[in-house]
Amino acid sequence: MSNRMKVEIYGQSYTLGGDLDDTYVQKLARYVDEKMSAVAAATHTVDSVRVAVLAAMAIADELHTLQQEKDQRDETLRERAEQCLTVLERALKQTA
Repeated sequence: MSNRMKVEIYGQSYTLGGDLDDTYVQKLARYVDEKMSAVAAATHTVDSVRVAVLAAMAIADELHTLQQEKDQRDETLRERAEQCLTVLERALKQTA
């Protein structure tokens, strides 16, 4: 089921279609709008395409950083799980 909704990003209205929750899409649009406004203020850039590209780069950097942090956490969890398994195997051998 595809619904249509209006969002406003950086002074422009967009009609979007999709299966995502309206509240979630509005939240995403606000995030992009805030990021674009912050980039425009920081760079004093008025070209909306340039602002959009710089905002996209900032969002991509956030995503990449979060992915790296997740990968590091996953690796740490894997190592801990292996350590727990080793300890458990040793304990089971001692009780056998």
